[in-house]
Amino acid sequence: MRDMVHVHVTTDLPIRARGLAFADRVEIRFGKAFPVALLVERGAVDTLCQALKDGMDALVAADERPGEA
Repeated sequence: MRDMVHVHVTTDLPIRARGLAFADRVEIRFGKAFPVALLVERGAVDTLCQALKDGMDALVAADERPGEA
């Protein structure tokens, strides 16, 4: 069994991104005191963006169908 890390992203959580050209990755840092870093290879950036869009689309669709979960 694999452990999963959960990062609760809220509107007030600082999020910073920077390109790491030497590693061909994007680093996304969440938080200040105990930051978590997400390293995304260049080829996976579009996949991550699409996954976030799909999740947001699902939330919007659920808003359009109140009472259904």
